[in-house]
Order: sequence, then structure tokens, then C-alpha cells
Amino acid sequence: MILDFRITIIKRFIICGVILFALHGQIFASDEITTQSDMPEKQQNNVPEENDFDESWDDDFDDEDDVVLIWDPLDKINRGSFYLNDKLYFWCVKPVAKTYKRFTPSLVRTSLYNFFNNLGMPQRTINCILQLRIKNTGEELGSFLINTTLGILGFANPAKTKFHLKVHSEDLGQTFGYYGIGNGIYIVIPILGSSSVRDMAGMFGDSFVNPFNYIRDPYISIGVSGLKTVNNTSFRLGQYESLKEAAFEPYSAMKDAYVQYRNKEINQ
Repeated sequence: MILDFRITIIKRFIICGVILFALHGQIFASDEITTQSDMPEKQQNNVPEENDFDESWDDDFDDEDDVVLIWDPLDKINRGSFYLNDKLYFWCVKPVAKTYKRFTPSLVRTSLYNFFNNLGMPQRTINCILQLRIKNTGEELGSFLINTTLGILGFANPAKTKFHLKVHSEDLGQTFGYYGIGNGIYIVIPILGSSSVRDMAGMFGDSFVNPFNYIRDPYISIGVSGLKTVNNTSFRLGQYESLKEAAFEPYSAMKDAYVQYRNKEINQ
């Protein structure tokens, strides 16, 4: 078991190294921004309101004067992945999430959201440390301690409701951006959605501190990940549809919105 674990870690390091090597020429290169907007799942401080836009996304999408450029040499492949993800959402994810929402009490869905969000503490805390955000690091650790104890393993969120502590949406892709690493090329990952070479490298790095990746039984691991996806989606039904309907060319609009969103997260 130890040998298998070490082999898995080595493989991840190799893959992460290959992706980072692909960033050659992009390190310490800022993204090109001119004047001219997949919605990634964001770690939020509160449980999202039903059918309500995240304000930062709404503002970015409405600002037609700001266009962020990203190199997209895989345009045809990315469009194919975008089309696949679009169909998977409308044919699979959305119907399951709607049924789940209909038959699952709001209290249960909120408790599960809090629980999964609490388990994201290692990723957020490590990246707060890497970005030298001392205050944010303290809030992350304090929130985790309070929610894990008083919040009964994180199913409740007294750190926010009683102690007014925030959690901070931080990941390794943002940390790379914080230190000046550019996006690299734009990539639409099947099932996962919009990303970039930089953010893909970040995802591999963050996988080392994702507790779900240490579940040995693949069926349990897939089941937990599926539950998290469906539960989170049940709070966001209607957001993707509204963004898509408002876009003249959905693929380009989602690409621009993704890069704007990531840049905003890095600069916060």
C-alpha cells in the first residue's frame, strides 16, 4: 500500500512538472488586457442563494467594455469539449440536480455544502500561506477549528454566523498568478470545464491536499465527488442558463468571463 501511494505521488509530480514546463515563456508574463466578457465553481463564504448570480460574475458579464485575451490555439478541440460539457449539463447534471433539490430538504443540502466547504481548508490555508496572507490564514484555521467542533464536523457554520470569520477562495492556480505566472493556453477540460495550463498545474498540485483523493475505495470516492457536485449544483440551477442565453457567442463569452473571473480572484 505504501509503495502504491508513493508511485501515485511520483506520477502526480511528473504530470505537474510537464504542465509547468509547458508554461515556458509565460512565467512572469502578465495577461494581455485590452478594451472590449463556463462558470467555474467558486468556494463561497456563504451558501449560495437559490437561482441568484454571484455578484462578481454578474458585473463581469455585463461589462462589455472589458475583454481579456488568452491564447487559444486549441480552439476546435476546446469547442468540442465545450459542446460535450454543455450537453452533459443539460442531459445529465441538471436533471439529477433538479430531482435531488426537489426531494432533499434545504437544511440537508446546506449542511452538506458546509461540510464539503469545511474540508477545503487545507487547500485554502496552504495557498494563503504561500501568498503571505497572514490574516486570511488565521481566519481559515479559526473557521476550521470552530466549525469542526462547535459546528459538528463542519455541517454547521458557526464560524461565520457567530464569529464572523470568512473563508477565502484560494487555490494553487491563483498562487501561481499571484507570483506573475501567466495563464498559458486556454483549455476546456471534459466534465470539469474551463481552465488554462496554469490552472491545470494548480489543480494537480492542490490534489495532494484534497482529502477525497485519499479515499482508497474508488466507488466511495466517485460517490462522494458525485454527491458534492450534485449538491453544489442544486444551489446554482439557472445561473449557467442565464449566462448562456445572454451571450451572442457562448463559447467566446464563457472563455472571456472565465479569464476575467480568475484575474479578479488573483488580484483580490
